[in-house]
Amino acid sequence: MKRRTRRTIGVVIPAHNEERLIADCVASVARAARAPALAGAPVHIVVVCDACTDRTAEIVTSLGHTALTCDARNVGLARALGADAAMARGAQWLAFTDADTVVCAQWLASQLALRSDVVCGTVGVEDWDVYGDAMRLHFERTYRDEDGHRHIHGANLGICAAAYRRVGGFASLENSEDVAIVGALEASGARIAWSAAPRVVTSARTTFRATAGFGATLASVAAAAGMVEGIRG
Repeated sequence: MKRRTRRTIGVVIPAHNEERLIADCVASVARAARAPALAGAPVHIVVVCDACTDRTAEIVTSLGHTALTCDARNVGLARALGADAAMARGAQWLAFTDADTVVCAQWLASQLALRSDVVCGTVGVEDWDVYGDAMRLHFERTYRDEDGHRHIHGANLGICAAAYRRVGGFASLENSEDVAIVGALEASGARIAWSAAPRVVTSARTTFRATAGFGATLASVAAAAGMVEGIRG
């Protein structure tokens, strides 16, 4: 029988005007928190509402979870604030996703089962309506969705709190904050699992929030290939 873990877990979700999507995201995380393999380990969900002018924070609190607010428009700072809040509540494992993402029921259990300091997961996309079949086929041909990949996504990332503290946490970067911290963790000697086991589905929307994130990458690829005209965040 596999040994079950009871490590306290903090899940951090940065959000900017995500009232349409945040409930689905949070509900998926709450479902993952109930996975039997976690053996009832405490899971604290923290949504950091960065410069929100909509009902994002209200929705999160109505669902019984923590909504922090800031006015930085800086995803690195938002993730860091959420991580600090989670660790203040005793989190020993930090899991990160994005507000336009839905995680699978075994997402947290899969991260912990890898017994690493860091887990870098892959992402999937179900709705390609904006881009069409050409972009979907391009993604399927070029994206490495398997163990041993080298993708880094803030939408599917897990970090041991001790390793997180050792490298000083997320830098206050407006984009690529996930790449920066994984680079720092790798340089520190942290054990990194490049795994396709923790599953998430994220958005291919063109109204993306991060100027160098997954959505922006899709848009630049599509524009270069002439798949969609006039895409912008």
